[in-house]
Amino acid sequence: MKKSIELNFMEAGLENGEPTTLANEAYARLRHDMVAGLFPAGEPLRLEALRAKYGYSFSPLREALNRLRSERLVELSALRGFRMSPLSLDEMWDAIETRIMVECQALRLSIMQGGYDWEARVVGAFHSFSRVTESARSADRGDQSIVSEIERHHHDFHFALISASRSRWLNEFAAQLYAHTERYRRPALSAHGEATSHVRDVVGEHKALMDVSIARDVDQAVELLSQHYRKTGKAIEEWLSIGTKSVGGVDAAATAKAAKRKSKSSTED
Repeated sequence: MKKSIELNFMEAGLENGEPTTLANEAYARLRHDMVAGLFPAGEPLRLEALRAKYGYSFSPLREALNRLRSERLVELSALRGFRMSPLSLDEMWDAIETRIMVECQALRLSIMQGGYDWEARVVGAFHSFSRVTESARSADRGDQSIVSEIERHHHDFHFALISASRSRWLNEFAAQLYAHTERYRRPALSAHGEATSHVRDVVGEHKALMDVSIARDVDQAVELLSQHYRKTGKAIEEWLSIGTKSVGGVDAAATAKAAKRKSKSSTED
C-alpha cells in the first residue's frame, strides 16, 4: 500500500495543475525522500526494491528515475543501473553559488513587483517557520517528523520571498537548486545538527531577511540572502569533512581537493 503523504508542489518539483499520473506521483515521492536524505549518496536504486517500498510498477518508477536523472539527483550506468548521485564539496558549492545568483535575482524582482499580498505571504511564512522552530527546540532533533515539519515551513518561507518575481524560469531553477542543496543540508542537520548552529541565530537570520525585504531594501536583502546560504554551505562543509570516511557516497577525492583549494584561498586572503 502506498504511504499517504502531503507534498508541497514546488518542493516536489511539480507545478500546480500538473496532471497526477502514476509517474508524476512516483517522481514526487521519490524526489521528496531523496531531498530529505532518506537515500544515502551512491545507494543503488533497484526497481524491485522501489516497487516493494512505494507500490508502483516498473514503468512509472523508471520514468520517475529518468526524470530525476535529468535533474542530476540520480545517475545511470549501463552496468550498475540507477543509483543516487554522490556528494562532493565542489558540487555542493556550485549548487549554492548558482542558487544565490538565481534567487537573488528572483528576490530583486519580488521586492520591486510584490504588493501587499506578497508581503503578507512572506510575513505569514516567517511566522509559521519561527513558531515551529521555537516549539521544536525542546524536542528530539533526530525525530524525522519534526525535522520534516521545520523544513516544510523553511522551504515555504524562502519560496514566499521570491513568489512575486513573475518569472517561471527563475522559480523553476530555484526549485531544482533547492533540491540539490537540501540533499546535503538535511542529512547533516539530522545527523549532527548544523555544525555551526551554536554561533547562528537561524530564526534571527530569517527575520532580518524578512524585515529588509518588506522594507524594500533590495541591496541589503540580496546581501543577507547570500550570506545566509554561504553560512549554510560552510556548515555542510564541516559535516562533509568530518563524515568523509563514514558517509556513504561521498566523493572523498573531490571533497579533499575542494577543501585544500578553499584552505589555500583563505590563507591567501
